[in-house]
Amino acid sequence: MTIVGHTERYIDLKRRLGVKYEVAGGILLGYARYADACGDRSVRSGRMVEWSSQASTVDSARRRLELLRNFAIWLHAEDGRHEVPARNILGPRQRTRPKPHLLTWEQIGLVMEAALALPPAGSITPLTIHFMIGLVAATGLRASEAAALRLSDLTVDGLVIRETKFRKTRLVALHPSVRNALDEYLEIRNDLAEPGEYLFVISTGGPTSGQYLSSIFTRLARSVGIKGGQGKAGPSLHSLRHSFAVRSLEAFESADPVKVSRHMAALSTYLGHAHISSTYWYLEGTPALLQSIAVATENAHSRRAAR
Repeated sequence: MTIVGHTERYIDLKRRLGVKYEVAGGILLGYARYADACGDRSVRSGRMVEWSSQASTVDSARRRLELLRNFAIWLHAEDGRHEVPARNILGPRQRTRPKPHLLTWEQIGLVMEAALALPPAGSITPLTIHFMIGLVAATGLRASEAAALRLSDLTVDGLVIRETKFRKTRLVALHPSVRNALDEYLEIRNDLAEPGEYLFVISTGGPTSGQYLSSIFTRLARSVGIKGGQGKAGPSLHSLRHSFAVRSLEAFESADPVKVSRHMAALSTYLGHAHISSTYWYLEGTPALLQSIAVATENAHSRRAAR
């Protein structure tokens, strides 16, 4: 079997296990075509390092080799002729966390207001972007999840989120104000847009996409002065999800570790995270959270001192 054939089997297995594996699958297929072109009949450590090293950055090369190494381990378990490269042979990957940008409600309001001036004037598009940004800010949805919503996903109990990042379906409860805003949008949608299955549509009659919504948000953020020019750091649409997670914890006041743990588990489920560790990644040392931590620490110390 060719290396491409082995790779396709591996990708198919990943997807049957519930992993979308789109970007990673493309990377593996790139290597497989290269290896086949070189005449390889089994995966070779040297070839994997050679191909990975052609990436544009050192960290990208390390990412490539990490994916290839996992693939090679799987193949080696079937046939010992397949080689497994040494771990970190190109050095460990540098996982530096980008600086987060937590947005205030005032800043979010500025972006939403700016969305109303988008072209085409008088069409459904500016209103759709306006309401989608508000929904993401109020619920912490991923951009792709908001774009994929169908009319049938809006239920009396909340939003049903299907085909998520980890192919899980979850129910997102809505605050009455958010539900009222969606009902308002539906009335506008019925007047300005053609009937269809998607909740959010633009002037073309079809749905938008998460990538399109993200690019529009970046443009709007620059127009209102909360993000710098091309190549400059600043908030992105994902910052709305990040801000939602932090504000949710800020609003929860309890020094009871059991209640805090339950709240974190609920927040993780609400955001659609596969592991609660992914939720911890979103949390920042804001003044409100630091004060809460200081009070909890002081209370705990006082109880121990009183014993």
